Order: sequence, then structure tokens, then C-alpha cells
Amino acid sequence: MNPNDLPSPWVLARRAARMNPSVIREILKVTERPGIISFAGGLPAPATFPVAEFAAASAQVLQQDGAAALQYAASEGFPALRERVAALLPWPVDPDQVLITTGSQQGLDLVAKVLLDAGSRVLVETPTYLGALQAFTPMEPQVVGVRSDDGGLNLDDLRAKAAGARFLYLLPNFQNPTGRTMGEARRAALAELAAELRLPIVEDNPYGDLWFDQPPPLPLSARLPDGSLYLGSFSKVLAPGLRLGFLVAPPALYPKLLQAKQAADLHSPGFNQRMAARVLEGDFLERHLPRIRALYRSQRDAMLAALSREMHGLDVQWNSPDGGMFLWARLPRGHSALELLPRAVDAGVAFVPGAAFYADAQDDAAAQRTLRLSFVTATAAQIDTGIAALARAIRATGPRP
Repeated sequence: MNPNDLPSPWVLARRAARMNPSVIREILKVTERPGIISFAGGLPAPATFPVAEFAAASAQVLQQDGAAALQYAASEGFPALRERVAALLPWPVDPDQVLITTGSQQGLDLVAKVLLDAGSRVLVETPTYLGALQAFTPMEPQVVGVRSDDGGLNLDDLRAKAAGARFLYLLPNFQNPTGRTMGEARRAALAELAAELRLPIVEDNPYGDLWFDQPPPLPLSARLPDGSLYLGSFSKVLAPGLRLGFLVAPPALYPKLLQAKQAADLHSPGFNQRMAARVLEGDFLERHLPRIRALYRSQRDAMLAALSREMHGLDVQWNSPDGGMFLWARLPRGHSALELLPRAVDAGVAFVPGAAFYADAQDDAAAQRTLRLSFVTATAAQIDTGIAALARAIRATGPRP
């Protein structure tokens, strides 16, 4: 008998059945087709990567500290990088609270492993970051969406749903996918409510440095240092290929997150950490970030202008984010973003249907009409061409009968 004809001997864990491919990653495969203009991926603009600085840092690290850089390292992270992270945060943080992670996505995975059991209740914004849903789902929690508007969470709905929740996960700054930002008054009220309810907050902030006109308000973690866990990333301000992020945890929670990190990968790449620490020395970010902000603001403006021009008469709605990488749009009633996508790809443009970002969007007709557009990896000319193609696809698709 051919062994290949036998039933598979592998039995999957129950959690494995809950793991699903990223909708965004699947769409990105489509964008590899020649001629496709992609507004789908949340990829930083390659022009912002500090290649020369990393070339110099790489040579310095190998020359001065090569053996240590290529050796196993402490799970907590490279001390100089942890100190730099603590110094960059806008509230007092001890470097011993900083854990370097292999991208902020690993931070979400560690949070899920340490804080969630099967059936645990976890609260998220509506909509929320798809990667967080992917990280939480294998732990088999009950993920509950809290109603949200342009200013963030609806606090009355949060109060109604908070009982028994392990934590609230949110992105207050230039949120993925909507681009919205929670204002000062809402943050202050949320911090007060979370303290009253004893509801822990997991605050994810990969986009907070990408503001266009003024920085966002103080993080929630600065207001609730013992009741919040803060996630950050170097992917958007340095380069995603480094796979470096960090979390800031209260002292009571830090040891278990560290143990989960040790079990996952022992430590994040020490060589990369040393390079990042060198690049971040001095006033590098003060010089580097304004260039990123100026570029992304010009691309946002190009997309807003193209939408105003091309979507005239189509009853399509969109927002104007104050920073970040994403713009959120809503199709007219009767339309489906998922059904629009193949027509758009045929027209030469790609986006992410918004329903993927909802904890449960199956029966939500409004969610089915939403889509996320990333404006940072396309040139102004590509934005003009791509938005025109998207408008043609919307006209050709029409509403459902």
C-alpha cells in the first residue's frame, strides 16, 4: 500500500481549527499580479527606511560587538534598546518594565497566551485590528465588539459589556483599520471608567508617531500605569523587516509575559536589537519622523483629492485621518465590498474589505459596505489612477438586487 494513501496520523489541536489565514495576506498575493495598484497592505513606504543608517550601524555592531551580537541573548531584550524605549515614552517608565518582542504582533500573541482562557471575555473596538483577532482567536475566547464612532469607543456600550472581561483591547491613535483617533475628553472618561470597573486595558500604539498636524493625546497607559499594558513597534518608524516591537507591562504582569516570550523564541534577534539601538541614538527620530509625516500627509491629501474628484455622485463616504496610514470608506447601501473586490482587481486596484476587521460582521450589513484604503505605499500618480479605477468598479458593480 502506498503510504500516501493512508489517513493522516496528525490530529490537530482544537485551537488549530480556529486559526485562519489573514485576509490581508491573501489579498496581497493578488496584488503581486503585474499592473495592480494596491491600497490593501499596511506596508510602510520603503522610501522611509533609513538604509544608510542601518548600513553604518551594522558595520559598527559587527566590528565592535560582533561576537555578542551573534550569540544568544537575554529574553528581556538588549538593555540599551530597552532604556531607549523607556526614554522615548511620554510618561515615566522603568526599563525593567520593557520587554522587546519580535514585532508587536508577538506582543499580542503573548498577551493572549498569558491572559486568555477558553471562554474568556475580551472586549474590542468595532471595527478592530485584524491581527489582534488572529492572535486572540486560538485561545478560544469570547470576543465582544464594543460600539464605536468617529471618536472611538461608546462608553455606555462599554459599561454594559464590561462585566467579567479579561481586558479591553484598543488602538487609540490613527487606528487600523479606520484611521480614527480618540480625543482627550474620551480618553479621560475611558480611563476613569476603566478604573471604576477595574477593567484592564491593552493599548496598541504602532502609529502614534505618524501624526500630521499635532501629536495625539497622552496614552491611556500613562493614566492607568498599573491597569494597562502598552504595545509599540519599530516597524513604522524604522523598518518592518527588523521584526522588533516592545511591550510595557506592570511589574505584577511582566514575569509571566517574559516566561511566555522565553517559550516562544527565547529572545528577539540580538543583532537587530543592537543595530536599532545604535540608529536610535541621539536625535535621529527628531530628524527622521518629520520626513515620514510629510510624505504620508502628502499621500493622504492626494487620496482625499482623488476620492472627492472620482467618487462624485456615487454616495461613497470616507474620513480624513489626522495621521497614520489608513483611510476608511463606506459604499452606498446595497453594495458589498467583498463582491466589489474582484471587479476592482480586474480594473487594476486592490483594497481590503472592511468586514474582516469586525469581531462578528456576518449579519452586519453596514460592515459589509466598508473598506480600508492604505495611502502610504502608492505615489500620487498611482493614487489618482487607482481611485479612478475603484470608482469605475463601483459604478460597474452596482447595488445588490
